[in-house]
Amino acid sequence: MPETVLLCYCSCPDATSAQAIAEALVGEQLAACVNRIPGIHSTYRWQGAVTTDNEELLLIKTTAIRFEALRARLLELHPYELPELIAVPVEHGHAAYLDWVRANATG
Repeated sequence: MPETVLLCYCSCPDATSAQAIAEALVGEQLAACVNRIPGIHSTYRWQGAVTTDNEELLLIKTTAIRFEALRARLLELHPYELPELIAVPVEHGHAAYLDWVRANATG
């Protein structure tokens, strides 16, 4: 059975931190690809107050076997005290693309 591909979500406070994280994860082969989506408006509860911020969302493509190393590196790089990192297994997709993710998220 092929290695499970994961789609990970991570919000960042600005383009600078989002780009730095994306480049590190791809450059270190912790992810095959990271898409940056600007203009996200997040509303959340933090330290007892409801807050709304503008953020960039990272869509990170990796494999289950690389997830723990990716998580550790993201936590080192991320400026937030409690960064969002949610991983969802990819159940279906274009087989050739998923193979490409597996081949490029190695280390």
